Amino acid sequence: MGLQTSNVIIQVNGKAHTLVAGSTIEQLIEQLGMQGQRVAVEHNQDVIPRSEYPHVALKSGDRVEIIRAIGGG
Repeated sequence: MGLQTSNVIIQVNGKAHTLVAGSTIEQLIEQLGMQGQRVAVEHNQDVIPRSEYPHVALKSGDRVEIIRAIGGG
């Protein structure tokens, strides 16, 4: 018998997104293909420092806003 994995549904930039339960902000950014990019993350209306991305676990109903910094002139 295999292990069951539960999922959670969060809102990312206003759209529903499904993740494995216990996923962190860091894992979300990787899943979205944004690792290595300069981003700012807001979790339930709190700005999260980059150093905390691996420590903030996401739960069903959470709201995440990700803003990508784009350089230019």
